[in-house]
Amino acid sequence: MNPGQARVEVAPETTETPLPAEVLATLTEIGESVNSSLDLDEVLARTAALIKRHIDYEIFGVLMVEGGGAYLKHRFSIGYPNELVENLRVPIGQGITGTAATTGHPVRVSDTSKDDRYIAAIENVRSELAVPLMLQGKPVGVLDIQSRHLDYFTPDQQHILTLLASRLAVAIENARLYQKERTQAETLLLLNEVGRETSSILDVEELLRRAAEQIKRVIDYQILSLMLYDEKQKVFRHRIDVKHGQHVQGKLRVAVSEGIVGAAATLKAPVRVPDVSADPRYLMVNPETRSELAIPMIHKGQVIGVLDLESPQLNYFTEDHVQTLSILAANLAVSLENARLYEKLARDEARLERDLQAAKRIQGALLQPVPTEDYGLDMAARYLSAREVCGDLYEFLRYGPQQLGIALGDVSGKGTAAALYGAVAIGIMRSLSPQKLQPADILKQMNQIVGERRIEGRFMTACFATWQKGKRKLRVANAGQSQPLLYKDGHCEKIELTGFPLGIFEEVNYDEWNGVLEPGEILVFHSDGIAESTNPEGQFFGTEKLRKLIEQHHELQATELADLILREVDWFTQNAPLADDRTLVIAKVR
Repeated sequence: MNPGQARVEVAPETTETPLPAEVLATLTEIGESVNSSLDLDEVLARTAALIKRHIDYEIFGVLMVEGGGAYLKHRFSIGYPNELVENLRVPIGQGITGTAATTGHPVRVSDTSKDDRYIAAIENVRSELAVPLMLQGKPVGVLDIQSRHLDYFTPDQQHILTLLASRLAVAIENARLYQKERTQAETLLLLNEVGRETSSILDVEELLRRAAEQIKRVIDYQILSLMLYDEKQKVFRHRIDVKHGQHVQGKLRVAVSEGIVGAAATLKAPVRVPDVSADPRYLMVNPETRSELAIPMIHKGQVIGVLDLESPQLNYFTEDHVQTLSILAANLAVSLENARLYEKLARDEARLERDLQAAKRIQGALLQPVPTEDYGLDMAARYLSAREVCGDLYEFLRYGPQQLGIALGDVSGKGTAAALYGAVAIGIMRSLSPQKLQPADILKQMNQIVGERRIEGRFMTACFATWQKGKRKLRVANAGQSQPLLYKDGHCEKIELTGFPLGIFEEVNYDEWNGVLEPGEILVFHSDGIAESTNPEGQFFGTEKLRKLIEQHHELQATELADLILREVDWFTQNAPLADDRTLVIAKVR
């Protein structure tokens, strides 16, 4: 050995002197201690304390092989600055500890100043002993002790640590396996919790924000980007960018074939890059980035976005990260699609609501008010819609100063389609108005016109009357509508008229009733939404109650009587939401 070269010794030989009894007892105690716990930190702390009995080290450390076998990192230490423990990475094959891990043999250095492998991490260290922790021929870590004295560690101490290392390696592996299983179980529980929370959020921006927070619970990332695919522009747009805990403005868009993100989207599989400087696909956006992981978010076979994480550390992301984030990305993809569909539905509903409100205003404009001309009648018209627009209709046709047409109709179905069909019916009636047709004739003409424009599943019922002021003559015809009521001679009875609804059969003739009314007598047209209204017990309001109301309150004006009827129906149903449109037309002879 050259005078200037540090003394290096390897594994103990069989010719070494037997170990003292107290050392053997300590080894036994160490063996029992390390095998009595599955908490790795507890195992390492006990080991450090027991070794201290026989080797008065100043600096102690257990470094574990990490980064896919690329480097050693402290798991337990005594005498090291905290910052050094957090940041130090010793490449396998470099330094005293890296050499021990590579060769599988202890490395004892009596003078570190004369060994060019020594990494001067701590000042004034003069000697070092590193013993590999071997399991099935492979290193899982290194037990390392250091001293500020030259030639401090002896062959016997090396022998003791070597014997201990074989026991410690098994204990470490058992603890790591246990910790891995426990971590996986905790991760699955966390993923389940995250999945439940994200699935309950239906706002895309809120969902992405919460996803960034929840991912942090799964992996301690430094840089995160959540990108969603823009189908129109064929790019991935940055929606959430987080850098060292702060939301930042990143690149606005990434082409589908660009960078690591584009690779993950094209492959429809995770892309893990241990060293971005060695990957030609990497696009340098964050200069501090050293490793990257991109996970596609896939829904029904289509990539809807990419979850991209970056780290300033080489080989930071592991297969466990890939597995965990892939599960999270799949859940997030479903949640995102649900949120998108909900937002689209909300937009569609808002547009529909605007359209319905416009339709309601138009329908209100189509329904003519009660005539102000003097036809010798006190009249009122009311309609309540079960939906935004009404499938019922009423109309007043002015045949001249002495004659008035009165109509009430009910279109099959409800909502917008029924209202549109009703608007067509009003238009047909108005187009026939100049002919001054009597009730039976106008219903026949309407049936023919509606039949020519027949829409499957659509028809309408209608009741039409004409009133001649001078003669006080009333004519009525009915096309399947609720039979009108007539209060006459102190009694309210149905006008017994039937007829086929409009738009079902092509050639139909309608019967007509006619009579002369005296002052105070009342004609009531009503839709089935009044008589067929039900109370909580399922009982109908019925025509009988309606007849009695008219008889009891015949002295009221038309508007008062109409409002009273609607109030009574409301009270009967206990103000339940309308199941059908309610429409009334009342004409009382003056």
